[in-house]
Amino acid sequence: MLALDDFYKDGDDPTLPISDGVVDWDNPGAWHHNAALDAIATICAGRPCEVPIYAIGADRRVGHRRFDLGRVTLFVAEGIFAADLVADCDRLGLLAGAYSLRRPRTVTYLRRLARDLSEKRKPPGLLIHRGYALMRAEPGIRDRQEGLGARPASGRRILREVAAMTPAASRTPA
Repeated sequence: MLALDDFYKDGDDPTLPISDGVVDWDNPGAWHHNAALDAIATICAGRPCEVPIYAIGADRRVGHRRFDLGRVTLFVAEGIFAADLVADCDRLGLLAGAYSLRRPRTVTYLRRLARDLSEKRKPPGLLIHRGYALMRAEPGIRDRQEGLGARPASGRRILREVAAMTPAASRTPA
């Protein structure tokens, strides 16, 4: 799993998009599109890649990690901006599938809130307020992702389809 959220720009980057006087982390301009695409292309070429480790609470990269598929022939890149890479990955012959996860907005809100609180990403009040705003905005976010080429699907359907793309030998424990 390649977490594309790790490609966010640092919080002091002067090119970050601003909305109502604060950084708009939900704007595609808040992350490094080309760096994410380069990493995907490197990984798909069968070469290991150094990918960033981003700390949301610190609003910055805090290190790097090696991403190496080894013998695996398929990986998942996930994140709110994954759909922004669909056209480029398809043009480069790197795309096996693109999905927009469909589940009830309240489930997404509660799961995001539980994760963010447990990881202490931001102050609780901000997480509640921002999470609620994202829950209200979710239909538009989904529409945007689908407009960029991601197919709407439930989590179970996505897992089934991704498993079907994986050669049977790689699904068998070694």
